[in-house]
Amino acid sequence: MSVLTRDEAQTRAQLLDVHRYLVDLDLTTGAETFESTSTVRFTARAAGDTFVELKPETLHSATLDGEALDAAALTGNRLPLSLTEGEHELSVTTTMRYSRTGEGMHRFTDPTDGESYVYTQLFMEDVQRVFAAFDQPDLKAVFELTVTAPEGWTVLANGITERQSDGRWKAAPTPLLSTYFVCVAAGPWHSIRTEHAGLPFGIHCRRSLAPHLDADADEILAVTRACYDRYHEKFDEPYPFDSYDQAFVPEFNSGAMENPGLVTFRDEFVFRSAVTVTERQTRAMVIAHEMAHMWFGDLVTLRWWDDIWLNESFAEYMGYQTVNEACADLFPDTWVDFGVTRKAWGYEADQRPSTHPVAPDPETVPDTASALLNFDGISYAKGASALRQLVAWLGEKDFLAGINIHFKRHRFGNATLADFIDNLAAATDRDVHGWAERWLRTTGVDTLTPRLDGEGGRWRLTVDRDGSRPHRIDVGVYDRDATGELVLRERRAVDVPQEAPAELTGPRPALVVLNDEDLTYAKLRFDEVSEESALRGLSRIPDPLTRAVVWNAMRDMVRDGDLAPADYLEFALAHLTAETELSLVQGVLGFARTQIADRYVTGDERPAALATIREIARALLRRTEDGEAPGLRLTAVRALIDSATTPDQISSWLEEGTVHGGPELDPELRWRILARLAVLGATDETAIAAELEFDPSATGQEGAALCRAALPETAAKEAAWAALFDTDELSNYLFTATARGFWQPEQAELVREYVPRFYPAATALGHRRGAAMAEAAGRYAFPGYAVDADSLALGESHLATATMIPALRRKLVDQLDDLRRALTVRSIRPS
Repeated sequence: MSVLTRDEAQTRAQLLDVHRYLVDLDLTTGAETFESTSTVRFTARAAGDTFVELKPETLHSATLDGEALDAAALTGNRLPLSLTEGEHELSVTTTMRYSRTGEGMHRFTDPTDGESYVYTQLFMEDVQRVFAAFDQPDLKAVFELTVTAPEGWTVLANGITERQSDGRWKAAPTPLLSTYFVCVAAGPWHSIRTEHAGLPFGIHCRRSLAPHLDADADEILAVTRACYDRYHEKFDEPYPFDSYDQAFVPEFNSGAMENPGLVTFRDEFVFRSAVTVTERQTRAMVIAHEMAHMWFGDLVTLRWWDDIWLNESFAEYMGYQTVNEACADLFPDTWVDFGVTRKAWGYEADQRPSTHPVAPDPETVPDTASALLNFDGISYAKGASALRQLVAWLGEKDFLAGINIHFKRHRFGNATLADFIDNLAAATDRDVHGWAERWLRTTGVDTLTPRLDGEGGRWRLTVDRDGSRPHRIDVGVYDRDATGELVLRERRAVDVPQEAPAELTGPRPALVVLNDEDLTYAKLRFDEVSEESALRGLSRIPDPLTRAVVWNAMRDMVRDGDLAPADYLEFALAHLTAETELSLVQGVLGFARTQIADRYVTGDERPAALATIREIARALLRRTEDGEAPGLRLTAVRALIDSATTPDQISSWLEEGTVHGGPELDPELRWRILARLAVLGATDETAIAAELEFDPSATGQEGAALCRAALPETAAKEAAWAALFDTDELSNYLFTATARGFWQPEQAELVREYVPRFYPAATALGHRRGAAMAEAAGRYAFPGYAVDADSLALGESHLATATMIPALRRKLVDQLDDLRRALTVRSIRPS
């Protein structure tokens, strides 16, 4: 298959003006394939040759202006067209294959009740798996869809759908859309419909999840309405589509997709089991993120994929900011969670060899395959951080004024970075172009360190910068009161680089925290006195956002080799047991468990690391015995399960169906316990099969796959490996579950022989199954537990000699860099 290049897209955009697609899909022809007919009406501005893209199982016919085209001319995914100047109509009839990888038209049969569902995910270049199209974002058109579906199904689409007298479903014509936004979701959906601001709103899920969606419907719809209203306060352009549906779909690869009028979400957001308020906040943020795309991405769309950050960074920033503003009664500390989870993702991505600017040089994104690699922590978290810094520097009033100029000038069209910056500049006298060059065209993370000089009651604060970007930050100056609590003396805005040191009066501060409100994107260090105060008195800092800034600094210090992993764990033990902000507890425990215990300490040190995590979790359990903090208690229970080194306690929980003092075990906790027992060799196939009979849902199937792969038995590992790499039968989710169970630090000797087998197996899988599965293999099936020089050498040798698809190569580059970093961190000794 050929990937589309930027040059080809530009040439085709100069030649064609695409007006309308008439798409007819027949979903009644069996479980493996469906029928697809597309008619495209377009104008050629001059005579010339071009092509239309499609990836059919069978191409039945193609006609151009009524004249048959040679089906044998289809080469890969391209059907050549020779055009005269003027109006044209192209019709293509195909049989297409359903996907099990979350790409194109994905088909899923629910093991709970046997009902089937299909939905499209057409991002980047997967519309070709569903119907023939001129597949690039700047050839927008109107889409009219007709779908024939089995009796009892409901069809959802970008526009309002109606069932016709002949049993087919017809969707209202769309406004001008890019091809990758077209969406169909069909099946026997459980739907909750309402109306807001004169528009139909709906939420939809599989029938087997109906009780869980019903339980959360009020919250989901309240968040949706609040965000919708807040965006209409911010944006001059009204919501541009005829309805707003949100479908929670199975086996979805991403968190969600911003299809206009029909947002699709992974249906794990319909919670089957108990979750924390932080996890609910994440769902709210994703709802807000996708709704922001209705304007930035859908109404105004990038011209080429080098500007994907214009979609994702904006939606990421606006998602957090809007939930923080519109849903503060439900989720009061949204930016704390961003700082602990999303920002760390950006920092890590930006320090790998694969880093790239937020707005990459167009020459580095020559085709769609290279563009796909930029959907990472830089385009999302770093870009959102840059926009938050831009708002701090520019002011929100001018920022929103520039955004509204952008929407007005490019509505239902396409725009570039240059357009965006010009529109921001039109709303301010600040040098936005200069800011953009230094923030959006550069890579890496600046490091800011305070330096205090003076004595008595006069001090001079200088912020040393290792890097090149300008920063507007808040500096928090803290004193220690008579009880030992850290008290804010003042918080002042400082521009870095400084024209002159900041003057402080009064005694020498106990603690100086740069970027105290987390308004910029930079790693932080402390002066000597502040470092001692921060590390020893972290839980006594009053503001949770400030504590998040300090915890992030400590995380960076571990990763950079400036703080021993064992010291981090001791500080976590000292301070996390008193922490009240749930997102901080979850973030710190997550880093401690998955990075420190599994990668940053040696095998000999690992038992002590796990023991410390268990000690933290037990202390949190004792704190929550009164039932006042169920989310904190649930987090502690999960940590105890995941860090267990003996089966006794968690086995008794599973047998009794409850944790002493609560909570009762729901499906998520039961599968979590069984997975840990499998790792420890304390369960077997009989118990796994019994649990699956108790919970035969899709999530249960995934839990069973993970548990079976985690069993410390030669036959179990051989069977899991064959399922992963020797056949292509696993769906994307079952592949991920099996891969997550396979490698376990406790089973290092058992799986050692598979480490050298991974690289050729993953490479072959990528060539067979494509980018989504290759990314899953690189992320979840990589032997990350094997932190040793031999494993690193194996990977580096394979990278140097093997031909692999770009998605897998990028993932392996990142994984090997993380492995290299882990080897360095292991050499750091505790203080």
